[in-house]
Amino acid sequence: MIEAAMIWNEPNNKSHWDPGLDPDWKLFSEHVVAAGQAIREVNPSVTRVLGGMSPIDPHWLRLVERHGALDAVDVVAVHGFPLDWNLWPLADWPAKIAEIKAVTDKPVWVTEVGVSSFGAEEVQVFGLDRTAQLLKGLHPASSGIRCSTCR
Repeated sequence: MIEAAMIWNEPNNKSHWDPGLDPDWKLFSEHVVAAGQAIREVNPSVTRVLGGMSPIDPHWLRLVERHGALDAVDVVAVHGFPLDWNLWPLADWPAKIAEIKAVTDKPVWVTEVGVSSFGAEEVQVFGLDRTAQLLKGLHPASSGIRCSTCR
């Protein structure tokens, strides 16, 4: 059974969407609105998730909100890879989530986390364990944050 449908993946990452072709994010937002409406028409009980932003960027979220994209989703997703791709301290997970919660009333789901396989396995284990601890500390039930590794 499908419980949620994510619309796009890391849309604010240049490897997944070309901001040069859509500098104000209008085309992307139209895509989200159309997809969100189609999902709702086919199955109103499916949770519509805005594809996990990476980097975590409240300014970008406000841009797509201005074009109606957030009206077409139920949840905002974030992806974080602080030890390699995003280059912010691992301990900043709570602050990064708070940045997004400050600009939307939508629930925030952490749908991808990771530590590069280019490093030692010990670093990967530490990074994932510490990420799970930090996200669990945000108390998902009361904060509107959902993390698949925090069960």
